[in-house]
Amino acid sequence: MSKYDTTLDPAISNNSHYQLLDLVGGRKSVLDVGCATGFLAEALVERGCVVSGIEYDADAAEQARQHLDQLAVGDLNELDLAEAFGGRTFEVIILGDVLEHLIDPAKVLAGLVGLLAPGGSVVISIPNVAHGSVRLALLQGSWDYRELGLMDRTHIRFFTRRTLLAMLGGAGLVAVDVRTTSLDPLASEVPVDAERLPQGVVDWVREQPDAWTYQFLVRAVRDDAAGVVEASALEREELAQRLATAEAEAARLRLEVETLQAARERAEADVRTIQATRSARALSGPRSLYARLRGAGNEVTTR
Repeated sequence: MSKYDTTLDPAISNNSHYQLLDLVGGRKSVLDVGCATGFLAEALVERGCVVSGIEYDADAAEQARQHLDQLAVGDLNELDLAEAFGGRTFEVIILGDVLEHLIDPAKVLAGLVGLLAPGGSVVISIPNVAHGSVRLALLQGSWDYRELGLMDRTHIRFFTRRTLLAMLGGAGLVAVDVRTTSLDPLASEVPVDAERLPQGVVDWVREQPDAWTYQFLVRAVRDDAAGVVEASALEREELAQRLATAEAEAARLRLEVETLQAARERAEADVRTIQATRSARALSGPRSLYARLRGAGNEVTTR
């Protein structure tokens, strides 16, 4: 099993896979570059997308094949992309935690732009080497690779926000949506001995730009008038869909609140009725006794 295989949880939004799915949307022709075992492709197919994939690991590729319309198995550093897909183009090209593993990510990215359909977009997730945990570890002289995460031992390129955007520009792309996943600098897999650091250093690092940014999520389009205009139109359509969904949800919540308020009013009325009944029952004894005592008093007076 590929070490990058995972299970998607649609309830967790502070997650790169959730954000990738949201940035892609539904009913698109998609090329999933570095598709691993096809876990993302499977989720995209469920959203009505037609997905093709590229994967280096042959075993993982075979697992992914069932979810893919077309599959190319090979090394991105050497693969002829145009030949691999026979001149096909795609509305969305996904690079989910891929570029940092490549010898020349800018060259591969520029080559993939040639597979974009008119108005298409490239969706990228990439780790942030300027995350606070890496900064704090470096202050302690540590740059240790690990199996997964920010310091994955197979990472050979590292990116900050600035260098990522610069690479996009070099490939003829411009970012139209930039998002992040967030993690406290002392909560990542990168070991930091905070007690050995000077007082106030951790808090200072936490306050720096992108110190909490674990990954960047970007949707980029061709940096030309047509690309930006079509991307803006798509953005407006997606925003309209989100607004319609939000309004429907707001209407549902208003109805739910009204139902709960009506139920509360009925419950309060029931409580008042019960309290009144109990009060009447509780007072019936003293009232009876008081009546008898008054009767006895009248008898004494009469005598």
